[in-house]
Formats: sequence, structure tokens, C-alpha cells
Amino acid sequence: MNRLTRDQMAARVARDIPEGAYVNLGIGLPTKVANYLPLDREVFLQSENGLLGMGPAPAPGEEDWELINAGKQAVTLLTGGCYFHHADSFAMMRAGHIDICVLGAFQVSVRGDLANWHTGEPDAIPAVGGAMDLAVGAKQTFVMMELLTKQGESKLVEACSYPLTGLACVSRVYTDLAVFDVGPGGARIIETLEGLSIDELRGLTGVPLSV
Repeated sequence: MNRLTRDQMAARVARDIPEGAYVNLGIGLPTKVANYLPLDREVFLQSENGLLGMGPAPAPGEEDWELINAGKQAVTLLTGGCYFHHADSFAMMRAGHIDICVLGAFQVSVRGDLANWHTGEPDAIPAVGGAMDLAVGAKQTFVMMELLTKQGESKLVEACSYPLTGLACVSRVYTDLAVFDVGPGGARIIETLEGLSIDELRGLTGVPLSV
């Protein structure tokens, strides 16, 4: 089965980020979104370690390792961008000044519950970071993830079995096979990969899906 690459997923998320939005890109896969924001669209990227006005990733060999995001990746700063204390950055997040956050996830429920910091396994390393603050502090929470685990299990689930990051906080899920809206009414298919039928998608997820 053909799937979107991670870069194609990032480009798809970037399409839905509007002009003038203040956006936090979570550690890992979501950081790729910065590379696909249209140059003619002004979007303010924030990082919880204290950055506002991040640009795309630097070219190889041009990294400034005193300028990093929360995932310790080298970043660029656009003209007018700034850096500040991380307590001020968390204040932005907790006070509702972030329009959209884009997070990775282990599981998302059809009602929009999010599990992305711990699998509950005894030897797993928990990684809370700023996810809990972002999930409930941002005006909208998007999730970007592969739809299936390596074992073929759906990450879009009826109810999360992993420890929760937040309840009913996710509004849209972007995957390598489809895009979904989630919330009180359940999961709704927004678009699917070309050639993938609705019935095939329902079979892969095993959860009720409306169109």
C-alpha cells in the first residue's frame, strides 16, 4: 500500500495553517512542517524553550548550535524573531496565546483524547515535555502520525489504552493514509490517500468513521 512520506505529511499539515497564526511544532515529526510553510504566508513559529519566529531548518553545515528548538535541533530565526526565558514561553502556552500546536502521538481516540508521552511499558522512557501544556493551552491541537504501528495496529482508537496527555483536546489528525476530524461526534474522514477506499480505511482502523 502506498503511503505519504513524512515530508508529504508535513506539507499537508502546512497547507492548513492560516496566515498570521502562532504555532508550536512538537518534538519529532511535527518539526518538519516548518520546511513547508509557504514563503508568502506569515506564520509565527514558537518553541517552548523560548523562541518565537523560527524559520526552516538550516542548510547542512550552517547550523548554529546556540540556536535550537525544544528537541535540541538546530533551527533558524527569521527577521524579527526573538528568544526569551522558557518560563515566558510556557506562559504563552498556558494563557491561550498559541493558535495551533502540532504534536505527535502514540494514540488518539475518536473523541480527541491524546496519549503521546508514555506507552506505560516498564522500560519505556516517559517524555512529557510541554505536551500537556500545549494540548490544553493551544486554541487548536493537530496530531501528525503514521496511522498504523509497526505491528499493524491503528493509532486512531475507540479509547486510549496508554497514559493520557489530555482529554478531548485534539481536533484534527493527519496520517500517512488519511486526514480525520475527531471530537464529541466521533471520527470523520476528511480525505484519504488516492486508491484507498472508505471500507478499507474502516478495516484498518477498526473504529466507526463517518464521511
